[in-house]
Amino acid sequence: MENDFVFHPIGIVHSCFTEKFGIPRQAGLVPAARASLEILPPFDQKEAFRGLDDFSHLWIVFVFHGIGAGKWQPTVRPPRLGGNTRVGVFATRSGFRPNPIGISSVVLESVHRNHGKMVLELSGIDILDQTPVLDIKPYLPYADIIPEAVGGFAADPPRSSLSIDFTAQARQACAMLERTHPGFSDLVNQVLSADPRPAYVGKCSGRTEFGMRLYDINVRWTVRQDTIVVHTVDAHPVEPERQ
Repeated sequence: MENDFVFHPIGIVHSCFTEKFGIPRQAGLVPAARASLEILPPFDQKEAFRGLDDFSHLWIVFVFHGIGAGKWQPTVRPPRLGGNTRVGVFATRSGFRPNPIGISSVVLESVHRNHGKMVLELSGIDILDQTPVLDIKPYLPYADIIPEAVGGFAADPPRSSLSIDFTAQARQACAMLERTHPGFSDLVNQVLSADPRPAYVGKCSGRTEFGMRLYDINVRWTVRQDTIVVHTVDAHPVEPERQ
């Protein structure tokens, strides 16, 4: 017997990731990645969050809103397998699911009211800006950490062999942005350390230049042998090249 369920978002994420390209493939890989979770009425009642600030981490249950309806696929190509090997969608955390629901374990920095709105400040996120949130659950170390768990093809965190460098102009721009976006330099370094390039872009693809948007800032870099060189950090609202 089929059942239809209707869920109402309890909040909206305001994230440093304003486009999908550049988002780390899992939460916690970029500690400097921050977001504010704005709780929507009528769920923004103070008593609903009583005791939440006693927890250091949360589970965020959200909707992959950047993926069109009906786009689920029975098999997908995980980046960890080079983007060429297909596995079942239920063996991955891909957003191309029958029900486009995701989960992320994130750091809870604070719970407060801002201009009358209930806001949760988060870090270590991997969530796109404007993502609808369906639920929040506290992270419980005694239950959620399973030492004997096996991680299949993603047993270890991804590692990049690329070093990162900045041109003098890009380094100066990052330093200036620290005034309005504290931790911006760390954010760029950590995102690039996770190598956000698509899995199908290999050393022999011929493509060397890439770009992404963090907050309202365009960041462009070139891959030269084994080094990522950041050459443009532009806060002007210029539409970046889509990846």
